[in-house]
Amino acid sequence: MTIVYLNVTYGQDMWEQEKKHLAVMGKLQLQHNVRPTVLSEVAKVAGFGLGAVTALLGKEAAMACTEAVETVIGEHYDDQLEELELFSSEHPSLPLLKDVIREFRDDELEHLDIAVENFSQRAPAHALLSSVVGGGCKIAIELCKRI
Repeated sequence: MTIVYLNVTYGQDMWEQEKKHLAVMGKLQLQHNVRPTVLSEVAKVAGFGLGAVTALLGKEAAMACTEAVETVIGEHYDDQLEELELFSSEHPSLPLLKDVIREFRDDELEHLDIAVENFSQRAPAHALLSSVVGGGCKIAIELCKRI
């Protein structure tokens, strides 16, 4: 939904990056026999709903939502990189996995920058919206890690 408010090139680029992230992570899950969360469909619906609701509130609210989500996702990727540094294994896939996570984190942080450039911080009740969305994302991540 936020694509409506973005420069079309930015919006399309962001969408293409997100599709790539999903495809690559899906392939890595299969390759390494990692069970996906049973909440993946719930997360998709919730994410779409969050984007739709904030888009209805206006451009700045949609950008504030993007800013909050991408902040949490960037932190999540950083946490994953820290955890991977603790692995004692010399598995040949680890360097590649770290590179993928760094690339995806950087993409997400670029999306955050785009949101700020598109006036996310002008959203009414920006601090409240950011706190609610960011908190919800953190809860969703923790639930998806466990279920």
